[in-house]
Amino acid sequence: MPKLAIIATIKTKPGKRDEYIDYVRAHAKRCRATEPGTLGLEIFVPHEQPDTFILYELYANEDAFESHWNGASHQQVRKETADLQLDVTAVRCSPVE
Repeated sequence: MPKLAIIATIKTKPGKRDEYIDYVRAHAKRCRATEPGTLGLEIFVPHEQPDTFILYELYANEDAFESHWNGASHQQVRKETADLQLDVTAVRCSPVE
């Protein structure tokens, strides 16, 4: 199965981006330590959008993503950040290798 990338744009409530990112940093660390199919999880901050950030996630395959999505760390970060976000959009991509 081919690798799967997710590119997500997250809009936070005004002034909540840094707090949200703190939770996502902890989540990324947990994923790298406990999910062998999670190959990468990077956080990007747009220069001119103070309440927005972008996640780039890379998985070994679709099964690895499903395992991540249903895993304990993802469930935890969703609960921790539920009151901080306004909108999430995500695009599934196949890396060109």
